Amino acid sequence: MAQRGMSVTVGFRGGMAFESRGPSGHAILLDAAAEAGGADSAARPMEALLAALGSCSGIDVVHILRKMRIPFDGLEIRIDAARRDEHPRIFTGIDLEYVVRGRGLAAKRARVEEAVRLSQEKYCSVAGMLRPAAELRYRVTIEDPDANEEEN
Repeated sequence: MAQRGMSVTVGFRGGMAFESRGPSGHAILLDAAAEAGGADSAARPMEALLAALGSCSGIDVVHILRKMRIPFDGLEIRIDAARRDEHPRIFTGIDLEYVVRGRGLAAKRARVEEAVRLSQEKYCSVAGMLRPAAELRYRVTIEDPDANEEEN
């Protein structure tokens, strides 16, 4: 199987700030916290890694739900991660909560959960990269105004 490559350039912008640009051509700014000598002008690298995980999986879930013809009004992925105290301060555990909003979703909970499972276990490249280093746990919360609270 052929392997696809990707090239990204990360350039120093002064202080502790960096600008990254990859094949999309879009810039991603990163900086350190003030206590680490940065100007606190952008996201931290590890914060960006969690954002990449959430958006990678979110893109999958949206794509899968659309393919399943399951309409929804909103998707929010809340991520909490634990890190080691010693260096390198890698993530050791990551909890993701997929909050999916929309009418009639409570009755389609199993299909929504299947979309999230497929993203986490099969499609999301960022999750696949992180899984060997950190335990990834996820859950689905459905916010359906037509459902009783006990069903959520």
